[in-house]
Amino acid sequence: MRYFLVRNLKVFFRDRANVFFSLLAVFIIIGLYVLFLGNMWGDEAGVKDMDLLVDVWMFAGMMAVVSLSTTLGAFSTMVHDRDRKIYRDFYASPLGRGRITGGYILGSFIVGVIMGAVAFILIEIYVAASGGIVLDLLACVKTIGVILIGTLNGTALMGLIVSFVKSESVYAVVSTIVGTLSGFITGCYIPIGSLPEAVRVAVKIFPGTHTGLLFRQIFTEQQLAASFESLPASAAEDFSETMGITARFGDMTITPVMSVVYLAVTAAIFFLIAALNLSRKNRG
Repeated sequence: MRYFLVRNLKVFFRDRANVFFSLLAVFIIIGLYVLFLGNMWGDEAGVKDMDLLVDVWMFAGMMAVVSLSTTLGAFSTMVHDRDRKIYRDFYASPLGRGRITGGYILGSFIVGVIMGAVAFILIEIYVAASGGIVLDLLACVKTIGVILIGTLNGTALMGLIVSFVKSESVYAVVSTIVGTLSGFITGCYIPIGSLPEAVRVAVKIFPGTHTGLLFRQIFTEQQLAASFESLPASAAEDFSETMGITARFGDMTITPVMSVVYLAVTAAIFFLIAALNLSRKNRG
């Protein structure tokens, strides 16, 4: 399976257009933030370096989108092989069908982790250059952990979606929809706390939202404390809930452990459904 995995990775990274479009949602978020969203929050009385705080908030949401868009982009290899009937050649080889499917899934996960790590490094370089607070070692370790669990969940969800896609034309439509919705669902365009209550509940059910929560809590922790140090603790708490740094279900605050468990459980469910769907198609 190793050679098949390497083949899938080479196919993805050699197609520069595919790599670009897998990051298109990220570029859109950055463009909208620079042109419009960054001006939505002015300096508030007593809040220091509001621009730096909003920057890391936006970057955290962007990391959540990367875990979705890049894993979906990596699955383009599987869709291409199915659309062009190339998979028949693989099925005729000694490599079992389970390993072939595993090669596509593992390839998507590796692509997501690589792109997430590169995005994280670039973010920290930007934060340091702009005078923001660079994450300490513990926060970096936590970020790596969130990249792994968030990418795992993104791979499972995108794998489930792609298991129903048979042609590249349908895949293109799906990519457009996911790229458009991911920014809204993860709270990059409109803060989760600003949404109507019914919509807010629906968004919190989506696993990508929990990936965004984890990234925001890590990325904003130090800057949030510095920006609100002269204000009451309630001011920082209200800001955090409005901006989707923290979230609640009723009176229960969603903790990082809850989010991690939720991501792991939903990933297992998505993988199971995708595997059953793919095995059913293989038998047909």
